[in-house]
Amino acid sequence: MHALLRYTLDLFEPLALAEPARAAPKNIATESVLPSGPPAQPLSQVVEPAAFKHPHANRELRLPDATVSYRFERGRRRTIGFVVGVDGLVVRAPRWTPIYEVELALQEKGAWIARKLGEARERHARQEGACIEWRDGATVPYLGGVIAVQLDPGHSFTAVGGQLDPAPTEHADVPMGAVVQRLRLGLPRSATPEQIRDAVQAWLMRQAKSHFTGRLDHFAPLLQVQWKRLSLSNASTRWGSARVDGAIRLNWRLIHCTPAVVDYVVAHELSHLRVMDHSAQFWQTVESVVPDYAHLRGQLKDSAVPKW
Repeated sequence: MHALLRYTLDLFEPLALAEPARAAPKNIATESVLPSGPPAQPLSQVVEPAAFKHPHANRELRLPDATVSYRFERGRRRTIGFVVGVDGLVVRAPRWTPIYEVELALQEKGAWIARKLGEARERHARQEGACIEWRDGATVPYLGGVIAVQLDPGHSFTAVGGQLDPAPTEHADVPMGAVVQRLRLGLPRSATPEQIRDAVQAWLMRQAKSHFTGRLDHFAPLLQVQWKRLSLSNASTRWGSARVDGAIRLNWRLIHCTPAVVDYVVAHELSHLRVMDHSAQFWQTVESVVPDYAHLRGQLKDSAVPKW
C-alpha cells in the first residue's frame, strides 16, 4: 500500500537546491572556500562577525559577516538541501556529492543563510519576550486581540472550564488601544501557575477547534474540495499539513494569530487537496481565495507566538 501524500506548512521553511551537481574546478580545495574581500581594516573598525552554532554541529562555514557551525547529514536525496530551524542550520546532501560541492553551494547561498539565521534568532528572541507569567491577570494573544485571565472560583460557568466576557476591558500590561477581553476561569485563588496554564490552554484549544472548523467549511466550497477530518497539533516547527485523503492538521497555537492569518493557513492546507506541491499552480490556487496571501505569509513568519 502506498503511503498517503502529505504536504506541510512549516514555521521555518526549507530551501532545497534543485540545480544539478557541478564539476569542481581542479584547483579547489576541500576546505571552506572563502571569497576574496576588501583590504584589511584598522582594528578599531573591524566588526566582529555574527556566530551561529547548531547544538549538534559537525562542520563550520565561514562567511564574510558570519561564522556558521552547522549540522551536516547525508542521505537518499537528489539535491543539496538547507533547512534553517530553531536550532540553526542543517545541510543535507546525497551520498555521492563530494564535500567541496556542498561547500561551494553553501558559499553561493551564504547571504541567504546568514539572513535566515538572523531572522530565526530575532524570532526566537521575540518568542522569549512573549513568555507568559501564569497568574491571575496574565495576558494571552487571541485572534488579533488579547485575553486577560481572571480567577473566579465562585462562578458557575455554562461553558466548560471558563467564560470569555465579550465586553472589552482595560489592562495595565496592555498598550492603549489594544482590544482586551476577560477570560474567567473557575480556579481557586491558590491555583498554581501550571494549573492556570493548563486551564487556559484547554480553553484555547476548544476555541481553536471551533474556529478552524468554521473556516474550513467556509473555504472548502470556494476551492471545490472536501476535507474529511481536522486534528490539532502542538508541533514546534509546523503550522499545518494536509493529506490526499482529506485529513487536515492545524497547529492549535494559530489561535494566537489574527483571523486573516488563520484564514491564510486554512486556505493553504485546503489548496493542497487540489495541488499536492508548492508549484506556481498551487500559489495561484491559494491566491484565488486569499489575494493578499503573500502579506499574510510574512505576518505569520514574523508573529511572536508565546512559548508554552
